[in-house]
Order: sequence, then C-alpha cells, then structure tokens
Amino acid sequence: MTWDEASVAERAAAFLAAHDPAAMNRLEFLRARFDAGLAWVHFPEGLGGLGAPRELQAVADRELRGTPDNQPGRIGIGLGMAAPTILAFGTDEQKRRFLRPLWTGEEVWCQLFSEPGAGSDLATLATRAVREGDEWVVDGQKVWTSSAHTARWGLLLARTDPGVPKHRGLTYFVCDMRAPGVEVRPLRQITGEAEFNEVFLTGVRLPGALRLGETGDGWRVAQATLMNERVAIGGMPVRRTMMEVVADTWRSRPELRTHDLHQRLLRLWVESEVMRLTAARLREQLAAGHPGPEGSGMKLAFARLHQELSGLEVELLREDGLGYDDWTFRRPETVDFLGREAGYRYLRAKGNSIEGGTSEILRNIIAERVLGLPAEPRADKDVAWKDLPR
Repeated sequence: MTWDEASVAERAAAFLAAHDPAAMNRLEFLRARFDAGLAWVHFPEGLGGLGAPRELQAVADRELRGTPDNQPGRIGIGLGMAAPTILAFGTDEQKRRFLRPLWTGEEVWCQLFSEPGAGSDLATLATRAVREGDEWVVDGQKVWTSSAHTARWGLLLARTDPGVPKHRGLTYFVCDMRAPGVEVRPLRQITGEAEFNEVFLTGVRLPGALRLGETGDGWRVAQATLMNERVAIGGMPVRRTMMEVVADTWRSRPELRTHDLHQRLLRLWVESEVMRLTAARLREQLAAGHPGPEGSGMKLAFARLHQELSGLEVELLREDGLGYDDWTFRRPETVDFLGREAGYRYLRAKGNSIEGGTSEILRNIIAERVLGLPAEPRADKDVAWKDLPR
C-alpha cells in the first residue's frame, strides 16, 4: 500500500474508534498503537510501523494528540539510538523481542560506550568480551552512562579481538543490565543530581543471541548509533525551546534590558532560527537508512547555543539568576531542562558540549566527513590494539 497524509489520518481515526484511551489503561493503549503501526510509521509493518515515509509520523502524532504518550524524555536513548540500531543490524528475532517494549516504555535502555580511558577516542576501549561456548563473558568498566540506574538493557561495545587494530576488534552487544556481575554506581554532577553512572562489568555472561551485528563489526554498528544519537540530541523537534524561555524573561523584565543584552538576544534568536530550520531539513533528509555526519553539526550548534542562551538568561536575571532550588542528591529518570530555574539550566548546559560526543571531536568529524578536509595523522591506524601504549 502507498501511504499518504489522508490514509495515515484515516488509519489513526480508525484506531481511535476501536481503542478508546479513556477506557484503556496507558500501557494497553500504547501496545495497541504499536501493533496498529502508528508508533513510528516509517518502520516496517509488524514492528510498530506502516512502511510509510518518515515525514508522515507528524500526521499520526497530530491525529493522536491528547492520548497517552510513551514519556519520550524517559526513554530517549531507546527511541533515538537503540531502535534505529536494532532495526538496521538486528536479527528478526531481536527486532520482535526488543522494539515493542522499547517504544511503549516498558523497558528503558542505556548506552555502554565510554570508558575512563576511552572517551573521545572510543575505539581504544578496553572492556573485553571473551567467547565461552554459546556465551560471551564480559569484563570492564563504562562511564558517563545515562539512565543505567533505571535501564533494563544496554547498548554495549566491547573488544573481542585485541590482536587487530583498534577499530577492527570490536563487537556490539545488547547487555542485560540485570545480569549477575553488572554493578551501577552514581556519578554526582555539578547540578547535585546523578543522571550519569559508572557501570562495572565483572564476569557478565551474555548469550550469543544478544550479539548485535557480526563479530568484529562493532565499530560500524557503533557509528550508526552515534550518528543517530547526535541527530536525536541536535535535530529532534521540541515543544518549547531555550530561546523561548529567554525571550519570555526579556519580555517580562523590561527593567533588566540593556542595549548590549538586546544585541546578544537578537543574534542568538537568528542562530536559533537557523538551527530550527536546519533541523527540519535534516529530519526531511532522514530516510530508512543511516543518518549522515551532518547530525554532528546540529549537535555542535545545539550545545553552543544552549550554553550561550543559559548564560544570557542568568545575566538578564542578575542576582535572581543565581538562585538554586534544590541541591538534594537524587537520581532522576529524566532531565527536566526547561522545567527548572535559570541556575539549573546554566549549570546543566555545561554538559551539552561533552555528552553525545565532545564539541572538539564533532569539529573533527565535520571537517573530515562533511567539508572533506584532510584527516588528522593517525600513527596507530594499523597497530594492533594490544601493542598500543597505554
């Protein structure tokens, strides 16, 4: 069937006629929506989609506005990173097992990539996975893992062959976060919260069925995840923006205005509009395949803009911007960036240029893969990982 705006709207209307959200509990409704192909319409039929063009998702969302949602802020890693990776590289069994509870929010996902000695240079990671019969035994440490304290599953990148160059000896797994040997410890941030964690993996046994992609092909799978992550951070639509928050402050506090602040506000508004329109174009370009490196540019712009806007907001508010509501240690399930006060936004925005790829690394990606500039010299390109100095 060829789907268009009218046929997707009809599908949504028929679904609502048969599934009254007022008469169903939230989870039942979300499961039914997934089964009807209205979860992500561009996914294949039977996997929450209709095989329709990606842009028609907006039609489904519009027709189903006001019905229970899947709390996307709580399951952003699953929606933005795990789902497209599983769709691209997973077996049919893995797709059937993981995608439905991922989308409904029954199972939260985290990302087990960065390590204490492998952040910006991710391919140097040292977490080992050794095959024992039909299982893989994993030992190592991961860090800066968002949502690990609530996650059911993790996207794990581990080294399975130390005798080849660093990019070629990696394999990608789905890690059972409830398996024996998985220990999650909180990392307290400058905000007082612990969204992030460090994860210790000690003798964790993963069945072969949890390998995602081919053995030794983990770097290629991981690149798809990272590209999707940057698009998710920098290019996804939001209901309210940081620019709108700052503009509201400007309108409501005329006594705080100065000429210099006005000029900064106008410049940042123009940059926000450029980013909004670029994000819309990027979403339109996303097909069923992998996103390109352009998402790195969006994520880079997002981080810089958020930091500048949050700084401007604190300056606009003067002493009122220095307040902070609560330093109590807690481990939140979501990041409520716009629901807190200016002081929280200013501090939390500092992490935007680190998480999801540091701004320095993203500039390298843009230079090499978008602009076509010469790559940085890499002396370790053909050296076996085990022979690299550490």
